[in-house]
Amino acid sequence: MKSGSAKTALRFERRDLLKIAAGMPVAAALASAPYAAGAATFQAFSPGAPGDATRPYPRILNAQEWQTLKILADWIVPADSVTGNASEAGVPEFIDDWLGLKGGFLLDQIRGGLAWLDQKCRRVYGEAFAHCSRARQRQMLDRIAYPAKAAPADAAGVAFFNRLRDLVVSGFYTSRMGMRDLPYLGNEPQAGWTGCPPAVIARLGLKKSSRS
Repeated sequence: MKSGSAKTALRFERRDLLKIAAGMPVAAALASAPYAAGAATFQAFSPGAPGDATRPYPRILNAQEWQTLKILADWIVPADSVTGNASEAGVPEFIDDWLGLKGGFLLDQIRGGLAWLDQKCRRVYGEAFAHCSRARQRQMLDRIAYPAKAAPADAAGVAFFNRLRDLVVSGFYTSRMGMRDLPYLGNEPQAGWTGCPPAVIARLGLKKSSRS
């Protein structure tokens, strides 16, 4: 989804998505030790990685689920002026690997949610989500992307989409592309140290030491 998508109802600011994910239970689980293994897997099996040619995707999901996942991922993290979309960052591959690592309940939730979405779209529009027009896709996602506004009948879809959004955002911001979109890029060498900037000291309510 290119920059024109900023006008759609589902267009989130990237850092708002990060805040949303950080406040959800799944994000907390992803930040734990097992997630480190998932992040390592993402780096190892990202598209173009050495030795990956013999392991085509999807490895866990089926073709229909994979197609839907890629579309959903790009709705959640579209391309903007800084980086590409979730698919270009390898997020679907990350999620497929993650589901392979975790399996069990998480895999059942994602598979069940994808099936729920297709079933709901077939009932409303007569075709699976991936085959719907973008306008209809947006209309359906508007029903489940905002928990406070969702109808009780869509509760299962809301739970699924929130879980998937966690995975997509986490995958994107642990990719090489996503890291470029973050304001903190790690420690950088400095020619010299002149002390903490006065504006920062004032904001913290501290007094600058005469030795600084």
